[in-house]
Amino acid sequence: MFPMFMTYLHSLLTLFVLNSGLTPFGAKAFDELQTFALEKLPPIVITIIVAWVLTRVLKAVTNRVVRLTERHGADPARLAQVRTLASVIRATGIGFIVIVAAMGILPKLGFELGPLLASAGIAGVAIGLAAQTIVKDCLNGVLVLVEDQYNVGDKVRLAGLTGIVESLSLRKTTVRDGDGTLYIIPNSQITTVANLTRDYSVATINVSVDFSADPDKVLALLKDVAMGVRNDPAYSDVFISDPVLLGVDNIKGSQVIYPVQLKTKADKQWAAMRETQRRIRIALGENGMLPGDPLRVYGSNIQLVGARNSEAGAAVVAADPTTAKPNEVNPFTGEGL
Repeated sequence: MFPMFMTYLHSLLTLFVLNSGLTPFGAKAFDELQTFALEKLPPIVITIIVAWVLTRVLKAVTNRVVRLTERHGADPARLAQVRTLASVIRATGIGFIVIVAAMGILPKLGFELGPLLASAGIAGVAIGLAAQTIVKDCLNGVLVLVEDQYNVGDKVRLAGLTGIVESLSLRKTTVRDGDGTLYIIPNSQITTVANLTRDYSVATINVSVDFSADPDKVLALLKDVAMGVRNDPAYSDVFISDPVLLGVDNIKGSQVIYPVQLKTKADKQWAAMRETQRRIRIALGENGMLPGDPLRVYGSNIQLVGARNSEAGAAVVAADPTTAKPNEVNPFTGEGL
């Protein structure tokens, strides 16, 4: 059908040229136009139509994948990752289709692909040398997506900056910190990724108690307080396991450090941590336990609370070291007053 139509059209154009009375120059130009319309234009039109259809199919497939992900109720981070991958595949596929279509159309228009490809190769090398950072950005972005290092909505530490990931592309990652500042980080600058919202979080509270307090009583008190927060309905959902007391971690001056660890869901430790610290402060005050001071040291004439006189067996209450009068020194002579 199509060859018969082209033959009929060629016959009509030939009759038009013979009967139009055109000059030799005009007849030659018209003959070239006729040759282009009959021999070169149809393949060009077909190539354009095929390229358009392929781009429409590619867009439909990628959009379908995104809709299926949304329909299955994927979490926002996973949905953002699927959307990013779909946009990358769509843009790359369209670029490939356009390049192939151009390589099929240009020879029909009289362009020689050999010299053109050679020039493009030289230009590509020059552009590649000048834009190698951009290429590195894109390659690193592909690795971030494929390895699932972080997603949109994760709290991360990248290139020395900490914040929430707001967007992710092949070339850059945007992170917003706690005070609202938006950082745009090229992916090539990301060498180490610290994901603060992956799987779980561990918060450590270092409780400082005075040396005079009995360690066993302090540990029992801290255990009761931490378990009270663990079993509180307002905070029980964020805990993954029971709080852990690591014992006496450090002694400096009159300060004794008792670490308390809280294992919670990812990035959900802050409220439970603050409530635990509040209750610890109240409990220490109710039991008369002083906070430690690394600069305060007991002298040989001061005895600890709860210590017993070995000879009489009576309990001796130690003086409160926080009420001791500081040493006074003459600022001019350096002698004590």
